[in-house]
Amino acid sequence: MVDIKFYNEEINNLFFMGTGKFKDYSIMKKAIEEAKIEVVTVAMRRASYGSLNESILDYISAKKIMVNTSGARNAEEALLIAQAGKELMNTDWIKIEIINDSKYLMPDNQETIKACKLLTEKGFKVFPYMCPDLYDARKMIENGAEVLMPLGSPIGTNKGFTTKELVKILLNEFDAKIIIDAGIGKPSHVSEAMEIGCHAVLANTAVSIAEDPVKMVKAFSLAAQAGRLAYLAGIPEEKEVAEASSPLFDYIGRD
Repeated sequence: MVDIKFYNEEINNLFFMGTGKFKDYSIMKKAIEEAKIEVVTVAMRRASYGSLNESILDYISAKKIMVNTSGARNAEEALLIAQAGKELMNTDWIKIEIINDSKYLMPDNQETIKACKLLTEKGFKVFPYMCPDLYDARKMIENGAEVLMPLGSPIGTNKGFTTKELVKILLNEFDAKIIIDAGIGKPSHVSEAMEIGCHAVLANTAVSIAEDPVKMVKAFSLAAQAGRLAYLAGIPEEKEVAEASSPLFDYIGRD
């Protein structure tokens, strides 16, 4: 079921996976392979070779790697991380993540707008992680973003798709692809986002800390597929009154 392109790249599996917090790389590798994950995000601090002379990159078989600029506090730092990530991971897909708030970990939309411009001018394909705001979304698109990544709820909270009504505005107003990122805690949250027309969902914490991460990644992946199929099929509107699905006349002949 190929019907989504991100920067002209066809992607089948619309569940994108973060690579942090797995107990070990072998579990992450198995999850990617068994769920057929095509897009993963990788933070620069995890990509370098460590004391055991191994890198997380040795365990990733996904089609596309997206560099995560986590740790950046402004647009300039995001650009530096993106440039280093491109050299190390051979990718121009960049998740712009700029956070100055250490308590709620909310993305800085204003610095993210600046980063969209800086990185796009350098040839990067930007995926800005953002608070779902109509005006800021428009500015990000005007500065080169073809994809937006609004949060579902704060990072790591597992509270689900609490920004649904705000995201609907973005879906209604823009042609940009919408990927829900952060706060997604279970497969039903994934389906909920896909059912309203979002184009993909990215999650990390909920799958990586599950009792069985491999099974959970599969579940999230299937939920994304189910939600997308439901959206394409056309979900009936909710009604306030009952409507019978079977004939109401008396079967034995009475009126």
